Amino acid sequence: MKVILNKWIPFKGFKCINLFGILFVREDCSKMDRYDLNHEAIHTRQMKELAYIFFYIIYVLEWLVRLFKPGNAYRNISFEQEAYKNESNLEYLDNRKFWAMWR
Repeated sequence: MKVILNKWIPFKGFKCINLFGILFVREDCSKMDRYDLNHEAIHTRQMKELAYIFFYIIYVLEWLVRLFKPGNAYRNISFEQEAYKNESNLEYLDNRKFWAMWR
């Protein structure tokens, strides 16, 4: 995964954004540790499995649906649940099953 440090992407207040497997990290980001990188690597694997564009379509649709349900819409997205649950397991991607975000 390529990491690009910059001043503009993502918007101020966010640490990073993963766009098509390229991680944009704000230069003023206080800390980007190996668990953050693993979290984003999990998203990159999810993107590849869904041919990138379908990942973004499903991500936005799922977020919109979850806005009207109890709880945090962002944290309840299936892609985010998998990434947060496994970000501290640095060997997770070595054993991850295909489409694990829906298991």
